[in-house]
Amino acid sequence: MRILVLGGDGYLGWPTAMRFSDRGHEVTVVDNFARRRWHLEQSTDSLTPITSLEDRIEVWHTVSGNLIEARIGCIEDAEFLDQVIAETLPETVIHYGEQPSAPYSMRSRKAAVETQQTNVIGTLNLLFSMRDRVPDAHLIKLGTMGEYGTPNIDIEEGFIEIEHNGRTDTLPFPKLPASLYHASKVHDSTNIHFATRVWGLRATDLNQGVVYGVETNESGLDPRLTTRFDYDETFGTVLNRFCVQAVVGHPLTVYGAGGQTRGYLNIKDTLRCVELAAENPAERGQYRVFNQFTEQFSVSELAELVKQCGEEAGHHVSIETFPNPRVELEHHYYNASNQKLLDLGLEPHPLGVELVQSVFGIVAENRDRIIQRAITPKTKWNPGELEGGALSVAQRT
Repeated sequence: MRILVLGGDGYLGWPTAMRFSDRGHEVTVVDNFARRRWHLEQSTDSLTPITSLEDRIEVWHTVSGNLIEARIGCIEDAEFLDQVIAETLPETVIHYGEQPSAPYSMRSRKAAVETQQTNVIGTLNLLFSMRDRVPDAHLIKLGTMGEYGTPNIDIEEGFIEIEHNGRTDTLPFPKLPASLYHASKVHDSTNIHFATRVWGLRATDLNQGVVYGVETNESGLDPRLTTRFDYDETFGTVLNRFCVQAVVGHPLTVYGAGGQTRGYLNIKDTLRCVELAAENPAERGQYRVFNQFTEQFSVSELAELVKQCGEEAGHHVSIETFPNPRVELEHHYYNASNQKLLDLGLEPHPLGVELVQSVFGIVAENRDRIIQRAITPKTKWNPGELEGGALSVAQRT
């Protein structure tokens, strides 16, 4: 299969490229190195050392015997993207090529506009390129569970049956994005759904939870193949942040009440989910939504798990609450369906003590690369409400 991976230099894009290449597929990656640029701009970096994309591809060829092609450019550039699609003629397009951070999108007007332009325009360009050049190709788009927000009802997989005034219909599940990044993902989903209904494209929208881990079967072949480990307040995730804090002796910073609950999954499960979607493509004119997560945890539950694992590993770990920089519910109902990928054969890797301690090992190995000032949040969703440590909307209600 000819596979095009947009954002192929990124946290998930590079492991995905290796996974499909290792299985004999013809893989081309596209990237403009924006993630690397954003880190340079804020003086942060991946905890794990990351080699250049050119070096990664060379090492991969040496250890596996497989080739990965690379094209450097922005998918917001329609002419560039059209040329890539025309030359590679992909049968499957895996789209990670977006600004992936909620905090980044909320830090300033400039960052919010950049997020919307990068994500919405890039995806819209892709839909036109696929329509005009590879209309039978399957789009696998990385969405986010954050599109749904935290409604006080069960979260279905993309669609919900509604009865209203004696009539029923199956409609897209209501969206309540919690940041301008998440809002851009909602726009993407709307545009993709349109392209399937009107142009007959085929698409799978993977509404993904929070991913953790860096180790995959392919990256284990050579340390130079490892993927990113971000822990800073802009691009890092809560589990990464907690593990770094545990190792360096910093209290675990729980935002607000700690009841914020989300879906989580191991990076190995992410790769398997994408693989299952590619092996079982949507039909022409079909827009599918899979909720891509394996377990649900609250922030406080993750903190307690990291504290337990840290103390078993000989670290002194404490937990402290931190004024929540986000405007969000800190106690809420959360029950999301994730059955579709399980039905396709996903066998999850649950989060447990062994995995957390393996993350501790990665942190300890790269301890001299930790930039502690980058961990504390500086981006506030509503500066006026949160100025001086005042309570957020969610904390007052």
